[in-house]
Amino acid sequence: MRFASLGSGSEGNALLVEAQNGATTTRVLLDCGFSAKEIARRLERLGAGVDELDAILITHEHSDHIGGALTLARKLSIPLYMSWGTARAVGADEADVDLHVMWSDESVTIGDLSMLPYTVPHDAREPLQYVFSDGASRLGVLTDVGTSTPHISAVLSGCDALVLECNHDVQMLAASRYPPSLKARIGGNHGHLNNEAAAEILASLDRSKLRHVVAAHLSQQNNLPELAQAAMAAVLGAAATEVVVATQGEGFGWLSL
Repeated sequence: MRFASLGSGSEGNALLVEAQNGATTTRVLLDCGFSAKEIARRLERLGAGVDELDAILITHEHSDHIGGALTLARKLSIPLYMSWGTARAVGADEADVDLHVMWSDESVTIGDLSMLPYTVPHDAREPLQYVFSDGASRLGVLTDVGTSTPHISAVLSGCDALVLECNHDVQMLAASRYPPSLKARIGGNHGHLNNEAAAEILASLDRSKLRHVVAAHLSQQNNLPELAQAAMAAVLGAAATEVVVATQGEGFGWLSL
C-alpha cells in the first residue's frame, strides 16, 4: 500500500491511496476538494489518472473536501462513498451518481483496500474519517476535527502511517486578523486541531508500528510547517525533518508501507 496527497489545506484536500496485489491495483481518492480539471492535473503529477480511480470517499460536505467529487463521479461513473448526512448536505442522494452510504465503524472493501469509517467532532452534518488497510498495513487519517475522543485514539492506535491535522498554532490564531467568531469556530471543540492538540492525540496512540507521520491541513495564515513538525517530532523522539508536511500546492509525494 502507498499513499500521496494532491494538496492539503483550506483551499482543497485530496489523498490518493493505492494497493497493489500481483497484477491488480486499487486506487481510492479520499476527498476531492478541487475542480475536476485540477484533480486530473494533480493526479497526473503522481502518475495516475482520473479514469483509474476505483472510488471517491468523502469525509464531509465542506467545499475544500467535496469540490469536484460529484462532477467526476457523474462523468466517469466513479462510485462515491460518504455518510448519509454528507450525502443529504451536498445533494448526492438526489444526484445521478453511484452513491454508497458509509456507516461509522462498518468496514467497506473496494478491491484490495478495506476502509473503516469512524465519527469525529466537527461542524458538519455527519463527518467521517477513515482508516485504510490492505490486510498487512494500516493508514489512519484524521483531519478536520475539533478535539480528540477515546474512540479516535482506539481506532488510530497501531497504525503503520498517520495523516494528522495540525491546523493552527494557538498564538498565531489569537494574533490573527480573523474575526472573533471565526477564531472561536476554528479553535472550538468542533473546529480544527492546533499543533499541541494534535501532539496529544499522537502521544495517546500505540505507535509501535508507526513508520510515517504526516502533518496535514495546515493553515497558511495561522501555522508554520516547522511548528507542526516540532510538535510531532517531540512526541516521536525524532528529528523534525522526519515528519512530512502536506502542503496546499503540492501535497506530498508517494509514501509506501
